[in-house]
Amino acid sequence: MANVETVTGPVDASELGTTLIHEHLQARDEAVRVQWPHVSTVGLDGEPFEVGPREVQAEATKAAREIVDLGVRTICDPSCMFLGRDIELMRGVATETGLQVVPCTGIYTYDHLPTFFISRTPEQIAEFFVHDITEGIQGTDVKAAFLKCAADEPGVTENVEKVHRAVAKAHLATGVPIMAHSRPLSDTAPRQIEIFEEEGVDLSRVQIAHCGDSDDPDYIERLLDNGIYVGLDRFGIEMYLPFDKRIATALALLERGYAERMFLSADACVTIDWFPVEVDKQMVAAGMVDDWTMAMVPNRVIPALKEGGATDEQIETMMVANAPRWLTGA
Repeated sequence: MANVETVTGPVDASELGTTLIHEHLQARDEAVRVQWPHVSTVGLDGEPFEVGPREVQAEATKAAREIVDLGVRTICDPSCMFLGRDIELMRGVATETGLQVVPCTGIYTYDHLPTFFISRTPEQIAEFFVHDITEGIQGTDVKAAFLKCAADEPGVTENVEKVHRAVAKAHLATGVPIMAHSRPLSDTAPRQIEIFEEEGVDLSRVQIAHCGDSDDPDYIERLLDNGIYVGLDRFGIEMYLPFDKRIATALALLERGYAERMFLSADACVTIDWFPVEVDKQMVAAGMVDDWTMAMVPNRVIPALKEGGATDEQIETMMVANAPRWLTGA
């Protein structure tokens, strides 16, 4: 098999093993972190702690050890610009725990772009992504293995479209796959797929994330008909869709024969700074998130799917076989 880039160097794709396709060792706004480094971040239990590289890495290392002990070999971390991508953090966690961490490049935005990118074309933006893939990220020799972009409640705005086209051009230049954050409630995925198709992207290398926020298997099947992969990757985020409905949707898609195009994950953020601490606590107390950790899939999702009739072969396909295919195109 071809090699896949990780933060500790390339590995043969056959060595990826059990893979969580969408997990974040941290989610922080890098501009806030630089300008106001005193601002607290929050762990998955809703409790704040002192901000600092050692504390953040300690939390990420603890979470990584837990999933390694559960048999997870690899995570894909889709943290890019605006999500606090930190290669040294990722590399430190991987080195200490043995977890293989696959990094990305791209821009995570629902609309905002700094003037730096507003004044540049998709072709020029793509050059930054290509640099991360071919030369290295943040002054290191760590190379990005996939591309990330997003569309959410505002829809595919002009700026969002620009990023998608830049990602597509970087894909064509390098051959690495694409992960696109979507919002089923806003029906962003069809337009996202359309843009990729217009740019000449091989849709079999595209993964549309967060399709599992929908409990309509027909909707997801229409997306799958384009030849893409889908992420059922937000288990634990109850405010978007309860656990039981997520399981039912996954089982329905498995029954229809789509195991080879499905990924399972939690989109957990070991630490996150999106909301004030008191709001985070209220969200946890209200059950808007429940057991939202990287361990959710091995601990709860896979047992629930098996109880619902999923076979060992289907689980193996989703958790082991699909990642090498998506990442390498093999």
